[in-house]
Amino acid sequence: MNIKEIKELASKFTPEQLENCILQTIQDGKNECEITGDVEEVVNTLAKAQTVRELMEQGMSQMEAIRELARRIRQVQGGQ
Repeated sequence: MNIKEIKELASKFTPEQLENCILQTIQDGKNECEITGDVEEVVNTLAKAQTVRELMEQGMSQMEAIRELARRIRQVQGGQ
């Protein structure tokens, strides 16, 4: 997980803009969020940034939101 990139995207774009970038990446292979790479990796990064931004809009600090994202990922991966 590239935390620096996720933090930058979450700070720069709204959840709606990130969702549009995800859809553009899936449909066209490129997006207006100016993130490039393997489609699966780009969508994964954008989805994580979208989650962080949504948590921030609910009142969490950026670091709290990133910790919550990491907790959710661990929970899904490990079934904890």
